[in-house]
Amino acid sequence: MYRTQILLEPEQHRILTEIARQEKRSLSDILREMVDKQIAEREQMALAAAARALLVDYQTDQELTAFHALDGDDFHA
Repeated sequence: MYRTQILLEPEQHRILTEIARQEKRSLSDILREMVDKQIAEREQMALAAAARALLVDYQTDQELTAFHALDGDDFHA
């Protein structure tokens, strides 16, 4: 782990400290959890944006749609 200092607004610190106290966890643990959730959310948003950017290609590009007729067919190796 890396040690990082952050500055919180007084109200942010008060609320986070109360959450940590209620959950019997450290303030650092609460903050790491929140950072992890924010990172996951941003990664999900980036993937969704990439999918939207490629949607037209996947709907119209013959090389990408050539096997569309096979959708739903069982595959037996």
